[in-house]
Amino acid sequence: MQRKLLYIINPISGVRNKKNLQEIVERETKKIGFPFFIYPSVADGDYSFLFPIIKEKKITDIVIAGGDGTINQAINSLRKQEVQFGIIPCGSGNGLAFSAGIPKDPVKALKIIFKGHSKLTDGFLINKQFACMLVGFGFDAKVAHDFANAPKRGLSTYVKKTLQNFFTSKAYSFVITTKEKEIKTEAFFISVANSNQFGNNFTIAPKASLTDGLLDVVIMTKQNKLSVLFQTLMQISGFHKVQRVDIV
Repeated sequence: MQRKLLYIINPISGVRNKKNLQEIVERETKKIGFPFFIYPSVADGDYSFLFPIIKEKKITDIVIAGGDGTINQAINSLRKQEVQFGIIPCGSGNGLAFSAGIPKDPVKALKIIFKGHSKLTDGFLINKQFACMLVGFGFDAKVAHDFANAPKRGLSTYVKKTLQNFFTSKAYSFVITTKEKEIKTEAFFISVANSNQFGNNFTIAPKASLTDGLLDVVIMTKQNKLSVLFQTLMQISGFHKVQRVDIV
């Protein structure tokens, strides 16, 4: 069966010029000879309007050009369709793409997509909300919230929001229940990770895998702020040895 691609491009994600990106997508896809269609992303994440198009046009691949938020929304809305998903990373962090080994260069990312060697990737639900990367509670959730609402994106904005929240952050009481035990802890944040990083190659769960059927739980326990800063720097650099808790 001939492959047919449907591209979803977020026109405002990250800092890249999306007009140039669309030109690259059109040029490279025409070279390979695949029929394709291009649609802009939608703010509410509801892509049900594409259901009849996917069926009528016999779409085989949906390629999402955007950041982690756009990717999560699109896959959530379209995950029950019988298609393969591809990513062109052009967000601020691109954590999911980098965890999967997808390069940021759009031409190189497209070459991977055109080869068509897809593999099953894990996803999970928290409070009936779909996620394919990671979910945070506490400090990192506040940073993510502030970053999502910032007028300017990019790594510098993320670092700024992190520093702004760091000095006012507090520990929260958490109860984690698994099939085997219950863990009560005071922590600044907890990350439930399917991928190994927040984005920009800032590692949070060094051993996390997108395809192992497991979620890695990283707990930053209550401690003095200097220790938190040191442990966080060790963690995002990938050097910290975390205690692993697997939840199926």
